[in-house]
Amino acid sequence: MNLNEAEIGKEYIITNVDTGGDVEMESFLFSLGCYSGEAITVVDRKKNLVVSIKDARYNIDPELAMAINV
Repeated sequence: MNLNEAEIGKEYIITNVDTGGDVEMESFLFSLGCYSGEAITVVDRKKNLVVSIKDARYNIDPELAMAINV
């Protein structure tokens, strides 16, 4: 499932980042620490998702969240 479908507060392991060949998006997500095998938690969901990766929190839009499979 993609990150848009994840439960708030539950830790997931990223299984795949599928950007559809968008190298810029893939590079951006990698710079956040978002890659296969890394733990990620959805902290809050409003218009965008607030996620926790390692010891940082990021606000990502639904398009980015759709590319992250857990």
